[in-house]
Amino acid sequence: MHLIIQGSEIENHDLRELAKLACADQIERITGQAFRLKNASQKDGIAPYCAKVNLDFAFVDSAQYLSDFKLIAMDMDSTLLAIESIDEVADIHRVKPQVAEITLKTMRGEISFEESLTRRTALLQGLHSDALQKVYDERVQLSPGAEIMLKKAKKAGLKTMVISGGFTFFTDRIKEKLHLDFAAANTLEIRDNQLTGKVLGTILGREGKAEALKNICSELGIHRGQVIAIGDGANDLDMMAEAGMSIAYHAKPIVQEKATYSISHVGLDGVLNLFSEENLD
Repeated sequence: MHLIIQGSEIENHDLRELAKLACADQIERITGQAFRLKNASQKDGIAPYCAKVNLDFAFVDSAQYLSDFKLIAMDMDSTLLAIESIDEVADIHRVKPQVAEITLKTMRGEISFEESLTRRTALLQGLHSDALQKVYDERVQLSPGAEIMLKKAKKAGLKTMVISGGFTFFTDRIKEKLHLDFAAANTLEIRDNQLTGKVLGTILGREGKAEALKNICSELGIHRGQVIAIGDGANDLDMMAEAGMSIAYHAKPIVQEKATYSISHVGLDGVLNLFSEENLD
């Protein structure tokens, strides 16, 4: 087993101390922000040490390869994207504080996602649909390392999917931009070029995201052990539970507790460092 250490700034003395704590016999540089402590043992002192010095850690199987998986599924807002798209739409409609407050309660698991989305979408009633394109053009930003991670995943033979409790307006465009294989989200009701404040059909929430993932697995003929799921909020937990490997990305504590691995101090390309190197040419 190896111990992967990641962070924006990694001091040599911290690496040495962690190697000592984990009884590792070698420190191997992966990138400037990631190191592999080889043949390590899980010890109680590692988690508090890493928390103190702002480092991510993960104990991984030395024979764990990205190509062992067949699908990588990602939440969109605050995971694949560095924004909450509904908050940005709300900002244009001048109701961002009200929407953001509901969003935060949802991410903490304090209210159900379905209730949250219904309340947040209602606040958008009357907004011209052009505002959605304005948000996409001017405010949508990919999370750091997203394109690097996706490129490597595709090269390793994985299918890619975005599953969002947000809106198809954004997931459809992100799917096209990043050449993803699948996308699932909620559809806003728009009449006479204005948002009605309602969502069409059944809301894709916590259970719906898990169901969407299971449906794609069935379509591809793969099992949960071949799936990587990445998310940050409570409504991602069921989806992440359907994956053989779950990764909490800059996530709320409740998600970090449940995930296989947690990444809080580097970008999405940090996912790649959880796997042993292989020749994908």
